[in-house]
Amino acid sequence: MTEPRIIQNPVELEALAGGCFVPTMGALHEGHLSLIREAARHQGPVITSIFVNPTQFAPNEDFDAYPRSLDRDVRLAGEAGTDVVYLPAESSLYPEGRAASRTTAAGLPIPNVAKHPQLEDAGRPHFFGGVCLVVARLLEQVRPSATVFGEKDWQQLQVIRAMIADDAKLDDIEVIPGPIVRESDGLAMSSRNAYIPPADRLRARGLSLALDAAEKATTPDEAETLMRATLEAHQLTVEYAVIRDPESLMPVTDLNRPTRAIITAGLDFEGGSVRLLDNRAMPLVR
Repeated sequence: MTEPRIIQNPVELEALAGGCFVPTMGALHEGHLSLIREAARHQGPVITSIFVNPTQFAPNEDFDAYPRSLDRDVRLAGEAGTDVVYLPAESSLYPEGRAASRTTAAGLPIPNVAKHPQLEDAGRPHFFGGVCLVVARLLEQVRPSATVFGEKDWQQLQVIRAMIADDAKLDDIEVIPGPIVRESDGLAMSSRNAYIPPADRLRARGLSLALDAAEKATTPDEAETLMRATLEAHQLTVEYAVIRDPESLMPVTDLNRPTRAIITAGLDFEGGSVRLLDNRAMPLVR
């Protein structure tokens, strides 16, 4: 296996247009690698970017502490099938500077699926503006025929799909979903799992157990009650635990349509905390 080519200058990407693109923030784990392997099944070179995006972090969030392991990430990306690792400089994505780019992100007309008071936008109103800005700029530089995003961040996947469909410069790009990869105890893989102390690992399992509990429900309200109760029993701080339409993310009014359980909860421990996400298709029992 050859080592992946490393590109830092976006001009060099022009010869690679039409490949399959996997954007990441590094700290690669099996979840990321599954996305790269999915990309490798498609035509054209596989381009994986590594860039910790400052515009999706609020001032009180963990941008500086976000795990970074570049040499390891490049090796793992190559082993999974990446042909090119793109390492953009912040100045190439945000030539206006970080402060101005945050203003730009805050003013973006983001898709309606990002604007749900009970989901991500409630606690992180800055988040999807930052995500949409960096993804749009990366896609404009890479010009892939397809891009792969994981289903673990379910709302983000729907936002990216809508953003690309609404942008005439990007709407020919196929968005390929990558299934959630789980650790042996059921916890959805995340770069932030590394923060969880071993003694608190059992509490983190509360998310997958909450999804198990919801499968016993017959109505959205019952499913949400069961999820919240399970999360609280594991001493997790519930941000949201809801049943939604999987595409519009609106509350469910028609049980003849598919539904999705979506959870975000905080795990607090001595010396820190970690924010955990999970979701699952949820065919409620009739």
